[in-house]
Amino acid sequence: MISGLISAKVHSCFVPLIKNGDRVMGSSRRILGTLGLLSCLVLSANVPAAGATAPPGPAAPATREMPRVPFTQRYQAVQRGGLVHASNSSIACRREEAPDAGPDEPDAEPDAGPCAEVKRGAAGVNSDFDMFYSEVDEDPDTYNSTRAELRVPQGAKVSYARLYWGGNLRVGEQKPPEDNGRVLVAEPGGAYKEVLADTVIGHRTDAGSDAYQASADVTPLVRKGGAGMWTVAQLNIAMGHSEVGAWGGWTLVVAYEDPQEPVRRISLWDGFEGLAARAGEASGETVEIAGLDAAAGAAGKAGVVAYDGDRGTLGDSLTVTADSGRQVSLGDSENPFNDVMNSTIAEFGRASFVRQPEHVNNLGYDADVFDLSPALSGGAHSLSFRFTGESQGQFLGVLFVQTDARR
Repeated sequence: MISGLISAKVHSCFVPLIKNGDRVMGSSRRILGTLGLLSCLVLSANVPAAGATAPPGPAAPATREMPRVPFTQRYQAVQRGGLVHASNSSIACRREEAPDAGPDEPDAEPDAGPCAEVKRGAAGVNSDFDMFYSEVDEDPDTYNSTRAELRVPQGAKVSYARLYWGGNLRVGEQKPPEDNGRVLVAEPGGAYKEVLADTVIGHRTDAGSDAYQASADVTPLVRKGGAGMWTVAQLNIAMGHSEVGAWGGWTLVVAYEDPQEPVRRISLWDGFEGLAARAGEASGETVEIAGLDAAAGAAGKAGVVAYDGDRGTLGDSLTVTADSGRQVSLGDSENPFNDVMNSTIAEFGRASFVRQPEHVNNLGYDADVFDLSPALSGGAHSLSFRFTGESQGQFLGVLFVQTDARR
């Protein structure tokens, strides 16, 4: 995992100034402490130009990879409409496994629940199980495939869409990183199309994991395909059993315009950062979003995509502070305040779209949306999001925020 201090400040058209601190690596199952990471991100009202969907076919050049990718603004707009997403995990447990034990250690974790119970939501971590790919398409040419429903409102226009995918390449097997930037995507009722990453891929190895996140602008594809069940296959992730465990999944984030909805400020940020720090550090990651102009009583939501969060391993939290001084700990019925990154895919504490398969405990993959309205009860020009990581470490990949705006 990663430790250290990062500061970023973005003005107007978001030209960031990044200061990097020292990095200390180690197995994500051995790092103690919370994240030592600071990021100050200020949004403007200008919309950066969106890139084009990567064309299908094998001829595209290899995408550059970096050990860490600082969080930067990917897209933002003020418009009538909002944000929706579709997500699923691409790998699940199939049986319990005893971890590799030393001569003075017990042979197995005594509290690892059976796989079927864990899929239904029982506490359990990916390192307790032999993990195997989820497959729903009955296509012999794919080795993992999952579906999720995208709920774009009827009559709305897609203004931007981005697909994120990632996972761990080293478990019982080692996957080659050359395939990190490729996935297959099928729109509702359509055939697979190859999608290639169009930006720097975050790819970090340490003593226990080989983790990455890739993404691509898929706006034309989503405009054509619209609402319904989307299928994503061939994620480059490893199966098997290890001390760190297998994980992997995908999230499609979509901004849309709808004249029937309120004026909202919507923003999408992404990067690839480790949510772990040197033992004894008390600080977490802080992301400040300014220029909101949200009136008292405004509604809002915040979505987070993270990797390798464990259900039942406490210590991770997400706190939001408004410039008025109001501070709220985010959480809900599916995401306790001290275990927010607990391998769930939910919005406001409930399932908001259909998934195939539809496991409750996704064993290392989080794509959750939280209600920001309590933090906006007194209005806000800025919000400060503070993440703290569990002792075993996580990776943070995406943050998207939607708030009502005055117009």
